Amino acid sequence: MTTTADTNQHYDLDPDIFGQFLDPLRKYSSALYNSPTDTLEQAQRQKLRFVADRLGLHGGERLLDVGCGWGSLILFMAEEFGCDTTGISPAPRQHEYIAEQAVARGVAERVHTEVGHFERIDFPVRGFDAVTLLGSIVHMPDLGEIFRRARAVLRRGGALYVSESCFRNASARNAFDTRVGTEFVREDIFGWGDLRPLSDLVSAAEDAGFSIIAVDDLTEHYRRTIDDWIANVDAAAERIDAHGPGLAAKLRHYLEIANAGWGYTTKHYALTCRNVR
Repeated sequence: MTTTADTNQHYDLDPDIFGQFLDPLRKYSSALYNSPTDTLEQAQRQKLRFVADRLGLHGGERLLDVGCGWGSLILFMAEEFGCDTTGISPAPRQHEYIAEQAVARGVAERVHTEVGHFERIDFPVRGFDAVTLLGSIVHMPDLGEIFRRARAVLRRGGALYVSESCFRNASARNAFDTRVGTEFVREDIFGWGDLRPLSDLVSAAEDAGFSIIAVDDLTEHYRRTIDDWIANVDAAAERIDAHGPGLAAKLRHYLEIANAGWGYTTKHYALTCRNVR
């Protein structure tokens, strides 16, 4: 299996496509809106500060971001908090983009990346003060292994932050996991993904030895985030379709399916855990 084939197909698309509908930070997960007039960019910056608060960051911490995307979190934490950051993603194009951004922002010495999968890369035991997974655990098959590895690399007292879209409960998963819309998102957009109920994430975290210290419901924030993304896709449809005829419509369809489920079949949660031992 090649490195490219080993990645999720969605994230190997040309980075310019994501630049057309995401905010300038290219953060591809839920924002956090504090007022009706917040822009998408303001809300994404507020979300990153919320993550820093949940992790208890004050400055200079060692942070590992699993599934780092286009580097919005590691670049932000390096710039705003002086953190020494490491991002992991199996998509080579994302690393090229992050390296360019780190140089442009003057934080290249504090931003590092690894191409590959968290399950297959060895990091120093207790080598980090904080670990984050924002919208990435849905693409990882072995929940138990992910939480065990996260705890192993965290120092005693370190924090883990996981934000993820989830089925509302186990019965919703049983009823909707094989529906046409779910299969379209899983197979046609991502190539693979496994949406679970929150209870699965909590059980895996507890079984790995974590103490749960906060659960935040961000469902309405993600609904509004996706509304903003859809508006941006519509505004940039011609430029997106330049990368492939019909790509804008396919992307819009995926986003519409995601927004249709909030509160009915799906929720979006932020889970904060502490490695207390």
